[in-house]
Amino acid sequence: MSKLMSILSIIIGMSLISCNNDSEVAANLAEREAKQLLETSAQEGGREMYTPGNGVNFKVEDSVYVKSALAINIAKTNANVTLPLFKGIAPNGHSVYYIITEASDFNVAKQMGVNFSPKLVHAIDTGGDQKVTIKDGHMVFKGSVDFSPTRSVEAGDAPDYFPPKQIATGALADAEWSSIVVLPSGLVLNAQLVSGDGGNHDRLLAIDIPKMTVTLSILDGFRGGKEYFFHLVTDASAEIASVLEQGVLATRLDKIPAYGSSLPSDKSALLGFSPNANGITDILDPQAQGFSYSLRNNGVDPINVFPIAPYNDNNSTQNNYSPLWDAHVSVWTDKAFAEGKVRRITSIKDQKALIADGYLTSAATDGAVNEYTGLKPLRIIINCPVIAHPNIVN
Repeated sequence: MSKLMSILSIIIGMSLISCNNDSEVAANLAEREAKQLLETSAQEGGREMYTPGNGVNFKVEDSVYVKSALAINIAKTNANVTLPLFKGIAPNGHSVYYIITEASDFNVAKQMGVNFSPKLVHAIDTGGDQKVTIKDGHMVFKGSVDFSPTRSVEAGDAPDYFPPKQIATGALADAEWSSIVVLPSGLVLNAQLVSGDGGNHDRLLAIDIPKMTVTLSILDGFRGGKEYFFHLVTDASAEIASVLEQGVLATRLDKIPAYGSSLPSDKSALLGFSPNANGITDILDPQAQGFSYSLRNNGVDPINVFPIAPYNDNNSTQNNYSPLWDAHVSVWTDKAFAEGKVRRITSIKDQKALIADGYLTSAATDGAVNEYTGLKPLRIIINCPVIAHPNIVN
C-alpha cells in the first residue's frame, strides 16, 4: 500500500508540475503576443511604445483607469478619450482598425495599460468569442463590421418618448465578429473595431491613421452615488441597445454567458448594470435620466447606473469587473409618479431601496431577479469599457 501511495504521489506531483509549466508557458506567450501588438502599433504611429509608468501622467483626481490613453477630455458635455489605434486584417484582406480596453490576464493588462477583467475567460469557446491569430504584429480576424449603414432613431410620442417609433441599425457586425477575441495563448482581449470597410464607428470623433490614434466620445453615468462614471460604448447584442447607445450591433455577443449572473463565483463574463427607461425628460431638470430623456433630447447620455469600477490592482478571484454589461432596465411605477418620487437613480444601493419601496420595477417580465441589481435581466449585453471616474469635472 505504501508503495502504491508513493507512486500515486509521484504521478500527482508530475501532473501538478506539468499544469504549472503549461500555465507558465501560456502566460509567457500571452505577454509576447501583447508586446507584438504594442510594438507594431507604436512603430506604425511613430511613437514610443506604452509601458507601465511611461504613459500620460494624468491627474490623480481624474481617476483614469485605462492608463494607455493618450488624452482625455473630462467635461460635463462632449467628454472624449484618445486611445492608441491598432491595425488588424479583415477576412477580405483589408486593413481594419481597433482599440484594446481590457485583458483577461493581470500582467498583460498592466503591460498594455488596459483594464483587468478576469471574467472574460468565461467567454472562451461559448460561440460568443472570436478566435484570432497574429501575423506580423497584426491581429487577423475571422469576422468584421460593416460601418456603411446609417444609424437613425425617431422618438416615440410625448410624454414617454420610449419606445422609439422607428430605429435603423448603424454599424453591423457579421456572424463571425465578436469584440471578445481569444489569442492563441488563450489570452482574451476586448478589441473593438472603430474603422474599416464602409466608414467609422458612430462614436468616433477623429482618427489619425499615420499617428495610429483615435478619439471617441465617452458617456456619463453614476456609480456609488457619484456622477461622471465615464464609459465607452462599443457594441451591443441587440438592435435597440446598439441604436440608442450608438454602438455596433454584434449579435454574436448574445452567446456569452450568463444573463442574470453577476457574482464573482458565477461562471459568467457578464456584470449587471441598470439603465432606466422612463425617467424625467426635461433637459433643464437636474434630475433628468433614462432612455426617454435621451430620445427626447437627440441622444444625450441616458446616464446609466453601474455597480463597480475596474479593480486594476486587484489580482484576486474576487475581481468582478467586466466591460460586458448585462442590462437590467428599471421602470418607474405609477406609485412613483403619483407620489412625486421620480428622480435620478445614483447607485445600485439607491436603486434597491427604491425597488423595496415600490417606486421602481423591472422592465423585463421574465426571469429571476438578480440579487446584484434587484431587477430582472432584459437579456441584452452592452460592451461598455470604463475609462475614468473623475473627482472634479470642469
